[in-house]
Amino acid sequence: MKAQPLLLPALKRRRGPRVAVLALVLCSLLVPLAFLFDRAPSGYVTTEERHRQEVVLPLLDHVAEKRRPSGSGADTRQDALEKKVPGSSAGVIHQQTPDKNISKVIRQQTPEKTISKGSAGVVHQYKQIGSHSTSDGAKPKVSPAPKVEPSDAVSDSTKVARDTSQEGEKADEVEKSKSCQLEFGSYCLWSIEHKEVMKDYTVKRLKDQLFVARSYYPSIAKLQGQEALTQEMKQNIQDHEKILSVSTVDADLPSSINRRMKQMEQTIVRAKSCTVDCRSVDRKLRQILYMTEDEAHFHMQQSAFLYNLGAQTLPKSHHCLSMRLTLEYFKSSSLDSDDSPGRFSSPEYRHFVILSRNVLAASVAINSTVSSCKEPGYFAFHILTDAQNFYAMKHWFARNSYKNAAIRVINYEAIILEKLPKYTIRQLFLPEEFRVLIRSIKRPTENTRMKYLSLFSHSHFVIPEIFKYLNKVVVLDDDVVVQRDLSFLWNIDMGDKVNGAVELCGLKLGEMKNVLGKTAYDPKSCAWMSGVNLINLDKWREHNVTENYLRLMKKFEVKDELSLRAAAFPLSLLSFQHLIYPLDEKLTLAGLGYDYGIDEEVARRSASLHYNGNMKPWLELGIPEYKKYWKRFLVRGDRFMDECNVNP
Repeated sequence: MKAQPLLLPALKRRRGPRVAVLALVLCSLLVPLAFLFDRAPSGYVTTEERHRQEVVLPLLDHVAEKRRPSGSGADTRQDALEKKVPGSSAGVIHQQTPDKNISKVIRQQTPEKTISKGSAGVVHQYKQIGSHSTSDGAKPKVSPAPKVEPSDAVSDSTKVARDTSQEGEKADEVEKSKSCQLEFGSYCLWSIEHKEVMKDYTVKRLKDQLFVARSYYPSIAKLQGQEALTQEMKQNIQDHEKILSVSTVDADLPSSINRRMKQMEQTIVRAKSCTVDCRSVDRKLRQILYMTEDEAHFHMQQSAFLYNLGAQTLPKSHHCLSMRLTLEYFKSSSLDSDDSPGRFSSPEYRHFVILSRNVLAASVAINSTVSSCKEPGYFAFHILTDAQNFYAMKHWFARNSYKNAAIRVINYEAIILEKLPKYTIRQLFLPEEFRVLIRSIKRPTENTRMKYLSLFSHSHFVIPEIFKYLNKVVVLDDDVVVQRDLSFLWNIDMGDKVNGAVELCGLKLGEMKNVLGKTAYDPKSCAWMSGVNLINLDKWREHNVTENYLRLMKKFEVKDELSLRAAAFPLSLLSFQHLIYPLDEKLTLAGLGYDYGIDEEVARRSASLHYNGNMKPWLELGIPEYKKYWKRFLVRGDRFMDECNVNP
């Protein structure tokens, strides 16, 4: 009985360590579980991809073009892209934010739907710091690899085999470039043109050897009697890891690298000759392959994102120019003087309307127009811009003269707010740009056609209300360079038509039924493009085009700016149905902002050049061969351009 009081405290003293041991065991079980459920990748930086939309368009098989070889590995990715659909459309439209002065990037995911049976194709929309239309799939100029002449000792059969393999490689390259353009747009063309020489070829070979050695090492280590090979492979793996830890390019490699690579190659050959568990090796190599493919595709997406961001963002020098002009405007109000209002309302003058936020782009469009005409004194230009760039535009055109042409800068946002409050779209929208991919229904990997369309934005439909005193105008995109006198446009009798434009009869409205909704339309009507458009404002008002446009807009789901700009595609085509007067296709040569294959002689003979696409001539991304046509009409010697280092 006396021993019990001594026993109880002893039991209490032992209970403390037991609880601690149980806690440690519990933690040892929970920590691995925590790592197991935490599957977030640690080495990747997630970026917001700009909202894009793609619309699937059908291609009639009885007018299908020449087939191309199928079997590309990128087709599966393209098919996956075509399964996304915005709103009621049977696809996804790729659209880029229009703001030129801020590099704001927004991502919006569209709901997924199944593609209808009669659909196949893609429409990408691009809006950037300028504007925007059309040519078939562009092919970049890529310098061919130098040919190596075979020696006389090479047999004829070897020559044939080599020629066949080279043709197969060329076909694969063409196929890859096409699929790459379908997924990443004109970035792929630009990346091919600016492809740099590989400076880490040997480093990559070292990594390949290391991957193979690592995949064989676990199986070799388990074999009896291969202790020497196991030790040799382990030593070579450690040597490669040490070299790669301090070397990123071939110039960093030690002088003994060839000997070590040869040793590793001999070790791998010996390992392959051993009887090992092939399933383990195959599993490891496949894992490495999948990781490498995913990483390559990830970096491709990042590169395309940065490329498109550079295409949208106003360069620092251009932003500096706009700010300096705005500041100077308020410092020197004496330059704030407009010409007589009679010049801007007189029917004797030839009136041009330009929507722009870019001072230099609008300046080149006007300068090229007046430099190419015989009577520039009868030209009157109306520039619609936003409130942010209004004062910079006014000061620039007050400082510079353009052969006695009358130029007036209008604050679009202010005039809508003050004089046209009934229109809810008060933000200035530049011409909208779309990349249309048309694919065969039966053969989705073949018969792909690509068209670039530049269409009117929502702001264009307010032009007849802003210029009530005019009866005929020419609407110019600000990325157009005029090379011939356009005075003849005012002598054209369009009859009952409203919009004089270059038509694209290779693209019919019937091929876009999944985008146009349930509205009645003529399936045989041709698509058209903006750039240089002759507008009969009297017929516009007579046909109530603006009212029809507002009525059609109510039928489309407009929830945000993305869906609003996407709606410009069907609204522009439907609003001018049967009201298009076809102009000569030689009037405008489009594609200088994405097509590397335009002949120089054709560009020189064209009446106007349209830099539609991402590669605008005022950007570093612009195609160098085509920049000279734009730079020719750039104002030189301006003080603010020198101070801001503006050198497109």
